[in-house]
Amino acid sequence: MILTLVGLSAGVLGDIAKRSEGTGADLMIFPPASTVFNLSGNMSERLVNAIRQQPHVTLATGALREQAGNFVDNIVGIDLAEFNKMSGGFHYYEGSPAETFTKPGQLLVDDEYARQKRLHVGSIAKDIPPGTWVVAGVVEQGKLSRIFAALPNIQDVYSAPNRINIVYVKVDNPANLQAVKSELKTTLEDYPIMTMQEFTAELSVDNYPLLKNFTDVVIGLSVVVGLLVVLLTMYTAVLERTREIGILKALGASPGYIMGILMREAVVLAIAGTIAGIIMTYGTQALMRYAAPTMTQATVYAWWPRAGVISLIGALIGAIYPGVKAARQDAIEALAYD
Repeated sequence: MILTLVGLSAGVLGDIAKRSEGTGADLMIFPPASTVFNLSGNMSERLVNAIRQQPHVTLATGALREQAGNFVDNIVGIDLAEFNKMSGGFHYYEGSPAETFTKPGQLLVDDEYARQKRLHVGSIAKDIPPGTWVVAGVVEQGKLSRIFAALPNIQDVYSAPNRINIVYVKVDNPANLQAVKSELKTTLEDYPIMTMQEFTAELSVDNYPLLKNFTDVVIGLSVVVGLLVVLLTMYTAVLERTREIGILKALGASPGYIMGILMREAVVLAIAGTIAGIIMTYGTQALMRYAAPTMTQATVYAWWPRAGVISLIGALIGAIYPGVKAARQDAIEALAYD
C-alpha cells in the first residue's frame, strides 16, 4: 500500500515535470496568487506581446489550462504555430499538422490518452466537458499536456475571452535566464515567475500538503493494520504451540528465550512481507498501465528500506503481547493444554 501510493504520487508529479520540460520553455509566468499546484485566476493575452519585447526573449506564448473531467488530466488551449516553434513540434501518429485545429471543437490527444480512451482521428471525446470535442490527431506524449485544443476555442468554451493562465518564455542564452527573470519581476511584481528547473523542483510530494497528508495517513493506517495482523498471527501461533512452549519450559527454557523465538519469527514475517510487497508493486504498475495509463506509477527505490523499517516496527510491536503471554505461561498448565 505504501509503495503503491508513494509510487503513484511520485510518478504523476514526475510525469507533469517531464511534460512541462517538453515545452522547450525556460521560464513560466503564472497569474497573481497562483501556485505550482493551483492556477488562480487568469491574465490578459496582451501580456504575451509585452514579454516578447523584453531583451534576450526569443519566444513567448500563452496557454489556457483547464480541467478535463478529472483531477489528473487537463485540456490546454495553445497557439499551435507558436507552440511548435517553442517545443519543436508534435510527432503525429494519426492525423496531420494540416488537419489540426481547422474547425472548432477539434482536439489533439497524446498516444497514452488515446489508448486509454480508445480514441482515433474522428472519435468524439465524451469524457471532456463541456461541449463536443472531436479528435483531429494523435501525437507522441511528452509535451505539456495529454489534451490540446486551439486557444480561441478553449477561451470561448470556458468563457475566458482573450485570457490565458500560463505564459511560456524562451530566452536566447541560458546565461541570460536569471537576468530576464529579474527584469520581468520588476514589471510583473505580483506574478509568480519560475524557471523550468524551479518549477520541476517544486513538483514533489513534500511540497503538496494535501497529498503529503494523505500519504502520512495511509502510512499510519498501514502500520496499524500491520500491527494488528501480526498480533493476531502471533497470538494464534502461541495458542497453537502451547504444548510446545510447555515442553521448552520444562526443559529449562527461560522467558527471554521463548520471547526471542517469537520476536525472531515476527522479524522473518516482516522481511518476507516487505519482499512480497515490493514484488507486488510491479503487479500494481502493470495494472495501472492497463487500467489508467495516464496515471504513472514510479518505482520508488528510496522507499524500499523505509517501507521495510515500517513493516519491521509494526511486526515487533504486534509481537510483544503474544510474546509476553508465551513467556509467562506455566509449564505444567501448558503441558496439560489440549
